[in-house]
Amino acid sequence: MDALTHLRQLQHQIEAPIFDALNAVVRPAVRVGLGNPLPVGGGLVLVETTGRRSGLPRQVPLVAGRVGNNLVVSTVRADSQWLRNLEADPRVRVWLTGRVRSATANARRGRLNIVVLTLSGARASNWAHRGLATANESSESPLGRAI
Repeated sequence: MDALTHLRQLQHQIEAPIFDALNAVVRPAVRVGLGNPLPVGGGLVLVETTGRRSGLPRQVPLVAGRVGNNLVVSTVRADSQWLRNLEADPRVRVWLTGRVRSATANARRGRLNIVVLTLSGARASNWAHRGLATANESSESPLGRAI
């Protein structure tokens, strides 16, 4: 085993219990609607994917930007399991305002690994796919220099 692989394993061993503990507290709060984004704005959502190997539901709280029926989430971590799961099966569930909603995910790999979640019964906006795809390839945040 090389040094880089060893460091990654060590990092995972340290991070995993911290994120598990944090998510155990945040997940129930977000599920009931605390911190959810308004129809236009940002906030926390709970996204449920289907495990690509296990087939079991997997829930992760994520920060999202929302415009109507489109939610945008992203991660700079290429090894995020929730991202791999939704790439394998883009049908997801999202908790908003204490209710579960079905959605379809469209992932774009790049520097920001942007995912557009379109709530069921809605059409994806053109801005969500064109504008964010461009931002995903640039080094600047799609939200501007404020981040």
